Amino acid sequence: MSYTTGMEDSLYTLIDTLNRRLVSHGETITVVESCTGGALASALTGVSGSSQWFRLGLVTYADQFKRELLGVSQEGLENEGAVSEIVVREMVTGAMRLAQADCGIAISGIAGPRGGTEEKPVGMVWFGFGFSDRIEAVRMQFLGDRNSVRSQSVEFSVRKMLQLIT
Repeated sequence: MSYTTGMEDSLYTLIDTLNRRLVSHGETITVVESCTGGALASALTGVSGSSQWFRLGLVTYADQFKRELLGVSQEGLENEGAVSEIVVREMVTGAMRLAQADCGIAISGIAGPRGGTEEKPVGMVWFGFGFSDRIEAVRMQFLGDRNSVRSQSVEFSVRKMLQLIT
């Protein structure tokens, strides 16, 4: 699935909507990021009132800390790699447990310009969206340079979370 950033809604407007939705549901959120390097946590906490619902933000680039802090399995990392469905599912599960949050977002991808392969090209990003009753994983392929891939990843994760929170 490819994704192009829409210009109709600013990221601030999207996060403000997420803010109101989380407050109205009385829910909290945590995020764990790899390729976005904390950009999602920064964006979410840039909205006034985020202290009511934002619990914890982690940046886990090193596999060691994915394992030690989040409980990501060595087998998943070895067999599928850090940029994979199984790893983002385990990342979001571990982050929600650690933060005692109602929902969470995990992001792991290849922002570039190096690091891509034929199987996992630059711009490929896996997202994990966790809730108390389910985890959904989505793979996206973004276009552009490193900063563009990272910013598209942040915006996509907020848009998708808004779709999934009912």
